[in-house]
Amino acid sequence: MSDDVVAEADPAVRVHGLWKRFGQQVAVAGIDLTLPAGRFVGLVGPNGAGKTTTLSMVTGLLRPDDGTVEVRGTDVWRDPVAVKARIGVLPEGLRLFERLSGRELLAYTGRLRGIPGAETDRRAAQLLDVLDLTADRHKLVVDYSTGMRKKIGLAAALLHNPEVLFLDEPFEGVDPVSAQVIRGVLERYTQSGATVVFSSHVMELVESLCDWVAVMAAGRIVAQGPLAEVRGAAPSLQDAFLTLVGATGRGSGQDLDWLGSGGVNGGGNGGRPSGAK
Repeated sequence: MSDDVVAEADPAVRVHGLWKRFGQQVAVAGIDLTLPAGRFVGLVGPNGAGKTTTLSMVTGLLRPDDGTVEVRGTDVWRDPVAVKARIGVLPEGLRLFERLSGRELLAYTGRLRGIPGAETDRRAAQLLDVLDLTADRHKLVVDYSTGMRKKIGLAAALLHNPEVLFLDEPFEGVDPVSAQVIRGVLERYTQSGATVVFSSHVMELVESLCDWVAVMAAGRIVAQGPLAEVRGAAPSLQDAFLTLVGATGRGSGQDLDWLGSGGVNGGGNGGRPSGAK
C-alpha cells in the first residue's frame, strides 16, 4: 500500500472546512488539511498566515467558527478529553508554572495526566537527562533561559508519550546548542512511529527536518504533500515557498535610494537636495 493511501486511510489529523474570524478579519478561511501519521510534518507560512490560529483550533485551545477537526479519528470538539490524552502541545508564548522547579513541573504534569508517581519520576529523570536539564532540575522555571523553557515545555508535552505532538515555533529564540538537543529528541520520537506537527517560517529548518509539508498564506492552504512534491522543480523549499505565497520579487529595496549612501540624514551632503547651498 502506498504512503498516500495510508495517509488517507488513517491520518494523524484531518481538518475539513475550518474557519476562524476575529471581528471583520478572517484568520483561517475554510481550510481542508490531511496530515499523515508517523511523519515529521511542517506547517509553514509567512507571519500572519494563520498557522498559530490553525494549531490552536486543532489542539482544542481555540474553538473554530465552523468546520471539523479529527485527531487520530476522534473529533477534537466532541470528545476533547480523549483527544487531549493522546496529544502533546508546545504552544507559542508558552506559559509555565514559574514558581516550580523544572523537576517539580514535570512531577506535577505527570500526576495531572494520571501517570503513577514512580513512573512520572522515572520518565522525568530521563527527559531531564536527554534534554540536558539535569543540572538545572532544582532551579525555578522563572530563572530558566528561553532555550531551557522550550526544553522543559517539550519535556512536559512528551511526558505522557502522546501519539501526536504539536509544536508552534519550537526553535524560535533558541540557541544552537539547545536547538540541536531538541531536534535530536524530536527525530528519535518520530522514528518510534509517532507524529510531530510543527509550525515555522524558517524554510531551511523545515526542509532539513520534515518529510511532509503544508503551506499557508492569508488563512488558506496553498499546497500540501510530501516535501519533494511541494518543492517541485524549485532548487529549495524557500524558492518554492516564495512562489506559492506570491512573494517573489518583493523587498528589492530599489526605492530606498537614500539608504547606505553615507551621512546621518541621507547622502554625503547631509541629506540636502543635490545642488543646495
